[in-house]
Amino acid sequence: MTETRDLFHLPEGGPYLLAHSVGCLPRSAGPALEAGMLAPWRTAGGDAWANWLDTIEGFRSAVATLLGVDAATVAPQTSVSAALFTLLSGLRPEPGKGVVLLSEQAFPTVGFVLAPLAGLGLTPRFILAHEDPSDPATWARHCDGSVAAIIAMHVHSNSGLVSPVTEIAALARKHGALSILDVAQSAGILPIAAREWGVDAMIGSCVKWLCGGPGAAYLHVRAERIPALEPLDVGWFAHETPFAFDIHDFRYASDARRFQGGTPSVAPFALAAEGIRTVLAIGQDALLANNRACIAAFEEEAGQSLDWSARGGTLCLTCDDPTVATQALRAAGFAHDFRGAILRASFHGWNRPEEARAFARTLCEAGVALTPAR
Repeated sequence: MTETRDLFHLPEGGPYLLAHSVGCLPRSAGPALEAGMLAPWRTAGGDAWANWLDTIEGFRSAVATLLGVDAATVAPQTSVSAALFTLLSGLRPEPGKGVVLLSEQAFPTVGFVLAPLAGLGLTPRFILAHEDPSDPATWARHCDGSVAAIIAMHVHSNSGLVSPVTEIAALARKHGALSILDVAQSAGILPIAAREWGVDAMIGSCVKWLCGGPGAAYLHVRAERIPALEPLDVGWFAHETPFAFDIHDFRYASDARRFQGGTPSVAPFALAAEGIRTVLAIGQDALLANNRACIAAFEEEAGQSLDWSARGGTLCLTCDDPTVATQALRAAGFAHDFRGAILRASFHGWNRPEEARAFARTLCEAGVALTPAR
C-alpha cells in the first residue's frame, strides 16, 4: 500500500514543515502538466486550445469539489491579490456605504489591494491587531451600515486563529455587506463548507496546503451575488460569448467566468488541479487527523498543552529566542520559518508523529520557551 508521503517529492534534508508556505510537489504533477499543457501544444500547435480549455475547466471543477460549490461559481485567478481586486472592483457602493472591514492581522496583500480602490469609493476600516479576530464580538463592534464588504481570514497565518465564519457572514447580511473569506491557509487541511457558512465569496491560492504551486488561485462567488458584480479587470474570457469577436459588444458572462479576465495561463492550472486532486484523493479528513496526531505528539514531547483544536494546521508559537531556535532547528534539518518572533511549522500528510516529537525535543534541548501566538 502506498504511503501518503510517497505521493510527493520531498525536499532534501530533514523533515519538511512548510506546507503553510509551499506544499510539496505531487509525483503526479509532471504527468499532469505533460497531458494538460505540453502534449497538446507539441502535437497540435494552435489547435491545442480545445485541450487547454479542458484543463482550465478541470481546475474549476477541482476547486468546486474542494469548496463544495458549483463549478459555474468558480473563476481561475493568478493570485489571491488579483482575485480580491477583481471582486472588489465589481462593487458599486452607494454614497455613505464604502467601508471595507478587515483585521490588521489579515495577510498584508489584502490591505495593499484596497489602496487603489479608494478611487472607486472603497476605504478600509481596520480592526486593530490586538483585538481578537476569532471573537464574533470583535467584528460586531466594528460593523455598521457603512460597511460594503467584510474580508476575513479563515485561518490567520501568524497565529493559526480561526475566524468565526458563520457569524461574520450573518453580520454582513444584516448590514447589506458582501462577505469575503480568504481560505489560502485553510483549504486542504480544514473542512470548507461555503454553503453552510453563508459566505458570499471565497478567495484562495493553491501553493500551500493544496500542493499546486504558484500562479494558480481561485475566486468563488455565490451564484445569487454574481449578476450585481461588474469587475473592471475584464478581457475576452470574461465575455458571455468570448468567440463572437465583436469589439463593440461586451457583455459580462452570466456566471463566475466574468471574473476570469483575458487569455488564461494553462500550465499553473494543470499543476494546481493535480495538487487538489491529490489532496482530495488522500482525503482532507485523513490529512487533518494526521495533522492533529502530529500536534498531539509535539505537545506530549514538549510537556505542554497548546489546545490547538480550534486553530488551523500550522503551529504558530511565540518564541523567546528566535536565533537560538533557528540555529537548533537548522542543525537538526527541520524546514521551518519565522514571522518576527513567531515560529511557524506545519504537519502535512508526508509528516509523521515521530518527526513532531523530534521537533519538540530539539526545541526543548535548546532551552527555547514557546507560547501559542495571539
